[in-house]
Amino acid sequence: MGAGLAVLSNGFRGFARYLSGVLGADAYAKYLEHHRSCGHSGPPLTEREFWRDRTDRQDANPQGRCC
Repeated sequence: MGAGLAVLSNGFRGFARYLSGVLGADAYAKYLEHHRSCGHSGPPLTEREFWRDRTDRQDANPQGRCC
């Protein structure tokens, strides 16, 4: 029973990571990774600044999205 529960738990975690990626919930973490790897000279945006900028850009340039 314990092995089956572990498999189910791992499957759920994988699905949750996939869903977070599809919904963009991991966008700030990806932004920080990109900022770090490209060696930008300035400090990264705060999480609040990042999300504000992202939603402002989406509102200014609407693309195919559901809402």
